[in-house]
Amino acid sequence: MGFEPPQRLVRALGRTYGRTAAAEWLDRLPELLPGALEQAGLTAERVVAPGGRSSLVVLVPGAALKLAPPAARPDLERDALAHWNGWGTVKLLGEAGEGGLLLERLHPEVSLRSLPEAKALLEAADTIRKLWVTPPAGHGFETVAARTERQAGLMASYQADADAGTLVTAALTARAELLAGTGAGTGTTAGTDAGSGPGSGPGSDETFLLHGAFRQGKVLAGDRSPWLAVGPEPLVGERAYDLARLVRDRVEDLVAASAGASTARRRVNKLADSLEVDRERLRGWTLFRAVESATRALTAGLRADAELLLEFAGWL
Repeated sequence: MGFEPPQRLVRALGRTYGRTAAAEWLDRLPELLPGALEQAGLTAERVVAPGGRSSLVVLVPGAALKLAPPAARPDLERDALAHWNGWGTVKLLGEAGEGGLLLERLHPEVSLRSLPEAKALLEAADTIRKLWVTPPAGHGFETVAARTERQAGLMASYQADADAGTLVTAALTARAELLAGTGAGTGTTAGTDAGSGPGSGPGSDETFLLHGAFRQGKVLAGDRSPWLAVGPEPLVGERAYDLARLVRDRVEDLVAASAGASTARRRVNKLADSLEVDRERLRGWTLFRAVESATRALTAGLRADAELLLEFAGWL
């Protein structure tokens, strides 16, 4: 099958892994894709475009084939999807080729972003609630502490930045307090009592399996269920971390609105209360994740994207 990988994928892989590493994997795709299709006994219908930012998705009869570079850890996505077994997520049907996952076929052109914002957030909350389960025994997923430690190391280089420095320092301080547990109990924790289950007590003590990259665009329409999550970057830890990326969905609309700041703060409170997550822990992780994304955008030379994220972070 001759094809050109979607340009969004080419650009995103270059920003994430560096142009050289990304080019090496992209150059191998003309052999990786036919090999995966042959192994699974399938024929390709079309490449999903614009597609995702970390993998190539090809529609095949009755399913979808996803190919991702080794650095994206498709093995961890496989393990997480196998554990969820279709509960709130796309169903894993098998493996194909090097780093290839055969997945239930959804409707890639219809995500929660196609819904009005209020309805989209309601459906997103209902979907992410299903994903927060006890991790499998002997899992190889990293923790929230480990992932954010790597990110914090890169963020620290921006503490002297004239535009981002103050917020970077605030985000790093928030992370340290959250992991120390000092952020717990300072806000509202709805519906939880000590000893009532795996979600009880300080959020830093939670060990749920998390999606890791959850947002409206990661929830697609399906036939088996109206909405199913895709594209996890799985890890284990507290729910507030997993919910934080959702808070800033449609950030460009928030920044453009006259009431964007108050809307963002209400969104934190509403999502926290509806999903029984501590408000202050969600606010702290939302700040950290927004600033971390902003520093990555600065590193990639995407200053306009960074400015949007920093303005949003400043509201928190």
